[in-house]
Amino acid sequence: MHPTHVSTLIALMLCAAVIPAAARSEAADCLTLPMPGRWAAAPANETTLPSDDAWWRGFDDTTLDSLIAIGENNNFDIAMAARRLDAARQAVRSARAGYYPTVSATAGWSRRREAGVIDGGYALGLQASWEPDVFGKVTAGVRRSSRAADASRADYTAAMISVCAQIATAYFDLRTAQAQQLVAREHIESQSHIVDITIARHEAGLASALDVAQARIVLYSTQASLPLLDTQITRDINTIATLCGLYPADIEPLLAARAGQQPDCRRIVSAGVPADLLRRRPDIAAAEANLGVAAAELGIARKDYLPVLSITGAIGTAAQRPKGLFKDGSLTWSVAPALSWTIFDGLARRAAVASARDEVEAQIANYNATVQQAVAEVENALRTYTDDLSRIDTLAEVVEQSRISLELSVDQYKQGLSPFTNVVDAQMNYLEYTNSLLAARGDALASLATLYRAMGGGITR
Repeated sequence: MHPTHVSTLIALMLCAAVIPAAARSEAADCLTLPMPGRWAAAPANETTLPSDDAWWRGFDDTTLDSLIAIGENNNFDIAMAARRLDAARQAVRSARAGYYPTVSATAGWSRRREAGVIDGGYALGLQASWEPDVFGKVTAGVRRSSRAADASRADYTAAMISVCAQIATAYFDLRTAQAQQLVAREHIESQSHIVDITIARHEAGLASALDVAQARIVLYSTQASLPLLDTQITRDINTIATLCGLYPADIEPLLAARAGQQPDCRRIVSAGVPADLLRRRPDIAAAEANLGVAAAELGIARKDYLPVLSITGAIGTAAQRPKGLFKDGSLTWSVAPALSWTIFDGLARRAAVASARDEVEAQIANYNATVQQAVAEVENALRTYTDDLSRIDTLAEVVEQSRISLELSVDQYKQGLSPFTNVVDAQMNYLEYTNSLLAARGDALASLATLYRAMGGGITR
């Protein structure tokens, strides 16, 4: 390049230096909302949460382990998120291609006549064009695509965590309904025995027909609960099958094992330090990545003020006949560097920069709102789980006293020392509180799944 051309290019670059620099891509520089120092609902005697997402293995339930493994492989929400992540990664590769020149090959034949002269021939050659990343616009585009890929990765992680938690929750609901079904059948057997007692006492003249009718009412009401539990069990199985990407008939044999056995709901868990665990949450990671995308877009919008350096070139060979393409004198070549700079565009660039700046501010607000929502979800999950355990302890005592009350009321009724209404009340209370205890255990299990989901996970892909 001629020295005059070089000096002109340098002068233009120095003038471009007065244009405002691109926005910082580091999202952390834009965040102002601090993390809390501790959890308000943190339980006492804590241990550390597992560092990975396989929290369900702590229940020692091979059926649950198998279901989640199936769901991770077959769930369609996870599959869609994985494809979006792959597409985002390909977009990063596409953006990085801007660092390199574009090269194309040409081959052709032409024939023309002008003022009685016939001209034309054969030509072979290569053409190349390149925009060197002098002012960092390509780099800003790569940064934007990379942050978008980070957001897609966070969405994939969120899908994985969500599906695992949903499968676990549906599985816990299923085991709770099955356990309540077993309890109902046990009480039906006991209540049938009491019906026989009232019938025998009535026939002996020791009890009225009212006692028999009341005993049968209790029995029939318990029997009426079985179809409702069957419906709930079917719904839970269908939910699990859908989450696993299978049909119910495919999943039922696996669920037949351990029917009615609720996993142990007691776990000593710790929320740890909010700043550490919240960064595992995919929604916070996605919000931070989207903020990075917005910051990169602002940088790109500002770089539109800068000139564009482009270099085009070509090399080839031309001759009137094919055999002359590679002879001396047939070589052709050209090099054409150019610097273009938009002087006026009707204030379009200014509007684009203002729009990008507003989007950055919107993403900052979205990040802060996401952090606040995450803190609230963890606090709620911790409190709910702690209260569920306390409720279970109390209900366990109530169930035990209800059992004792039923035994005493039946003995006193046999001896004619108390009316049958005491037996009726004791039967109803015993069944109700037993179901409440099973439901509380199921709620605690679901709270555990919600808690681990609120904490986020460490899935990578």
